[in-house]
Amino acid sequence: MPEHKEIQKVLDHLESYLRGTLLPFWLDRAPDPEYGGFLSYFDRYGRATGETTKTFLMQIRMLYTLSSTHRFGYGGGRCAELARSGARFIADHYWDARYDGWYWIADRSGNPTVLDKVGYGQCFGIYAFSEYYLATGDPLGKEMALRSYDAVCRHMADTRFGGYLELLTRDWQPQPGGAYGGDRKSLDVHMHMMEALTSFYAMTGLPSHRRRLLEVIDLILSRMLNPENGLGWIQFTYDFQPLQRIIFATEWGRDAHPAEGSAAPMDQTSPGHNVELAWLLLHAADELSVPRERYAAVVRPLFDHCVKYGIDATYGGVYADTPMACPTTQTEKQFWQQAEVLIGMLDAYALFQDETYWQAFRNIYDFLFDKMVVMPAGGEWYERVSREGQPLDTALGHAWKINYHSVRSMVQTILRLRALVEDKP
Repeated sequence: MPEHKEIQKVLDHLESYLRGTLLPFWLDRAPDPEYGGFLSYFDRYGRATGETTKTFLMQIRMLYTLSSTHRFGYGGGRCAELARSGARFIADHYWDARYDGWYWIADRSGNPTVLDKVGYGQCFGIYAFSEYYLATGDPLGKEMALRSYDAVCRHMADTRFGGYLELLTRDWQPQPGGAYGGDRKSLDVHMHMMEALTSFYAMTGLPSHRRRLLEVIDLILSRMLNPENGLGWIQFTYDFQPLQRIIFATEWGRDAHPAEGSAAPMDQTSPGHNVELAWLLLHAADELSVPRERYAAVVRPLFDHCVKYGIDATYGGVYADTPMACPTTQTEKQFWQQAEVLIGMLDAYALFQDETYWQAFRNIYDFLFDKMVVMPAGGEWYERVSREGQPLDTALGHAWKINYHSVRSMVQTILRLRALVEDKP
């Protein structure tokens, strides 16, 4: 088992890095003094690229991160100040007063340019404004979280098969099928709905919101995990029959248009999403006052598959995608999987007291700071690297790569390391 001094050394490093390097990167660069809201396009040197499009996902994730980071005692009040400004910019410019819900993309001044309703973004409307209210007590947070929840329940909820529709037009009609994804559901969106409803229930404490959270948890566990191995399938029909994953044509502000007819193998899974699901489920259990042990049999296969097939024992780090039962041949590594698996492996170690998970944590921690954290440019992380850690995509910020994964990972990892230190005198 790791000694107290090893855990304390990692904790001290991450505290210093978050307070002195990573958080200032965003507090100094992201606020838009001219129009309000946030800018997020930064090159490998931490310099603004000149791109000023403001996707809803970038704005709302920035609001979440600032709010949560303030809630846990970081930023000296600056995070709360910027969150208040950002919350008003988002509420003023992205809410659709005619049809409800959040527009998807706007220009720098906040004029909407893509009016679609993307379920992924609607989840974050609930999540970020709930977190904002919990952090600041600003009534706008509760108002917009409740509005978001109401829109989701009235327009996204699938009253026939359960769960939520995801890719919709401005007036909430499903997009066409195929590459436009209007005929599919995903584990990703339902996982983020669970995440959002966890904070929403923490904000309201209402029994009906508790039931809604339990409902989406039960749906994920009963319909979206492979019963043979407990791992997450990625996409589904409306009635939750697993499908080969395709890349959707939804405009994210950066990704290339998908190749027609391309699909991933049926047994492909995401170690990063699996572990993110696991730690978010354990967090939901905490908010529900349910013992974490109730979900131990669910989360252990998610953790163990990542350790066996998702983590690179030779070079370090987490692969983006892997088969369910054999090693991967796709060996690139993306920033967000490192962020989520850092958190999850500490939860696994605390729950099961197995040193394997601590060693997995150290593997990713070492790889991250050796190969992905760009200290000379302000401490943000490269988007993607090769198996060996050579940069493949050097953007430090763009249309959806904001500080949601990197800063949240540091905050949540620090919380878990503190708990481990307290347990090891």
